[in-house]
Amino acid sequence: MSNRQQQFEALVRAHSGELYRYAYWLCSQDALAQDLVQETFLRAWRSLDTLRENVAAKAWLATILRREHARLYERKPMPTTDISDLDPVDSAPGPEHLGEDAVLRAAIAKLDAKYREPLVLQVLGGFSCTEIANQLGLSEAAVMTQVFRARQKLKALLDGGGKEAELYGLP
Repeated sequence: MSNRQQQFEALVRAHSGELYRYAYWLCSQDALAQDLVQETFLRAWRSLDTLRENVAAKAWLATILRREHARLYERKPMPTTDISDLDPVDSAPGPEHLGEDAVLRAAIAKLDAKYREPLVLQVLGGFSCTEIANQLGLSEAAVMTQVFRARQKLKALLDGGGKEAELYGLP
């Protein structure tokens, strides 16, 4: 087994779980998240020689994944279905829509992407403010502000509204 292959396998083992969680937060679909992770690792394999430091691998892979997700919307228009053509089979919520996790996921999903992405990168990805700023092409101050506002909006959503919710224009 070559050194390159060993390096790649180590990257996959170390980061596949985190990449999947990040992909799932981006697209909210299990199969699509798995596809995004696979595409990310395919692109990473092709350009593995450009990775200079293994400590930068996590941010490098997250950037590839985010770009892969963006490419989904560049390639083709999203398919639409007339709602009158749909025949719902079961209207009961599935387990992914029940419990505290579902409430938190729903609240995070309601956040604007501007606030959601830095928050998810920090909380789920474990990235530092500097790493998030580099990935999103923002200043560190902008990242800190967006994460702070995301947390405030999330708190307002989860607390059931009130003055804070009105301040941020939340329902």
